[in-house]
Amino acid sequence: MTAERAAWVALALTPGIGASRMRYLIAACHTAYGALTAPFSLICAIPGLSGAVATALKQRSLADGEAAIAEAERLGGQVLVPGDAGFPAALREIRDAPTVLFALGRIELLERPAVAIVGSRDHTRYGAEVTRMLASGAAAAGVAVVSGMARGLDALAHESALTAGGGTIGVLGNGIGVIYPAANRALYQRVTAEGLLLSEFPPGERPNAGSFPRRNRLISGLSRVTVVVEAAHGSGALITAGSALEQGKDVMAVPGPITSTRSAGVNALIRDGAEPLLGLGDLLAHYPEATLPPPDDAPGRPRLPAGLRPDLRALALALGTDPVHADALAATTRRPIAEILGSLCELEMLGVVEQRPGQWFALAGAG
Repeated sequence: MTAERAAWVALALTPGIGASRMRYLIAACHTAYGALTAPFSLICAIPGLSGAVATALKQRSLADGEAAIAEAERLGGQVLVPGDAGFPAALREIRDAPTVLFALGRIELLERPAVAIVGSRDHTRYGAEVTRMLASGAAAAGVAVVSGMARGLDALAHESALTAGGGTIGVLGNGIGVIYPAANRALYQRVTAEGLLLSEFPPGERPNAGSFPRRNRLISGLSRVTVVVEAAHGSGALITAGSALEQGKDVMAVPGPITSTRSAGVNALIRDGAEPLLGLGDLLAHYPEATLPPPDDAPGRPRLPAGLRPDLRALALALGTDPVHADALAATTRRPIAEILGSLCELEMLGVVEQRPGQWFALAGAG
């Protein structure tokens, strides 16, 4: 850890210091360390910085930045600043861009094309079914699914993406190391192990009323398209859609019954110009680089049974006509080997796959 990096983090965590004020500070003081140690009078003289901001800055120290970095590393995470190669390029361009990010999990997911899937905490069965279909289909096509780790459809989007063997990014309204809501403990642990958690708040910081709207701009900022599945008027999902529109991003909305309050917000989005989402193909049309698995009826491929769970279908489609080892399937689908073996066992009982000696598997009747 360098003093310059610790100083940058300390500045970034100072109340009132956003991307524009950080630019003013660095332009005037040349380095983050120089800005952190600059006299009060010099900071006050910088255009765009008030006496209140200068006072807040003088209450910061190098130790604050060092402590935040050390705590992130203790939790198994890492710190990203805009100059880092791993800092998501999409977030450098948005209004009020983050000046620091704390990441926990698979940092390489930030390099994938991404879709935000957001919706109501108090959802309907229809909303759950649509979310599973979209999240699992996008994940199977190589698109990272981004959402806010909230109860309801957010949580379902993350779970469905992972179950389909794909990647998901959970953007937090609190610091890493804090599980909120507490009911999402299992999801938090799973996304940490198989996906990525991302926050601009320091490790251990609790959420507050203002932290969730700030989180929402990162959800849309990371994503090429923001999809709203279900949302009542005033829903946080609509704030995310609004952030996407401000950022010049595409917004898609899933039509719902005009009699349902849970669909009132999404139907209004469509009325006001959002693109209706009527199927997975509508979404993937925005991702020409998406890698779809071969169709069930590809030449030489046995047809898969109707109603097969999305995660089992994705695994079956990863098998070719030649036997594949379970370890290779785990690497290809990025799922734990124990989970892969359990799924293969289910597929074997359904007559979809055959096991060969040494944990090699092939589609039943292939070849």
